[in-house]
Amino acid sequence: MEQSNGQLFVYGSLRSGFHHPAYAYISRYFTLLSDARVKGNLYDMGEFPAAVPTTEEHYIIGELYRISRPDEWSWAMGQLDDYEGLHTENNEPALYKREQVPVYLKNGETTTAWIYWFNGPITGENRISSGDVLEYLQQKKQA
Repeated sequence: MEQSNGQLFVYGSLRSGFHHPAYAYISRYFTLLSDARVKGNLYDMGEFPAAVPTTEEHYIIGELYRISRPDEWSWAMGQLDDYEGLHTENNEPALYKREQVPVYLKNGETTTAWIYWFNGPITGENRISSGDVLEYLQQKKQA
């Protein structure tokens, strides 16, 4: 898959504040550029958040990263594709799909990055209205 600008937008377990073991991987191969947001809706799927694109003015809060060594792009993204369940067996549908999207930075600039969109049904699932899974999980803990 084409490298483009080597950028990746993350919103769940790959975010620095999530403290998930997968973040160790991200921080080894990618450099944090900025807090950022993309147009979409975020849902609570129980074990994980699910991002779904939208044309409405709803945003998902996350972080923008750039590959540290461009020559490692294909390998690094292949590892993330495996983590996100893009490669399935027995022709099962993939849990996520990777696409390039506009990413909005705090300074008002816009760039493009890859995101993992949820590729399954969201009917009846709770929408995370803030678009920020970390904030949502903290509020859930306090309730």
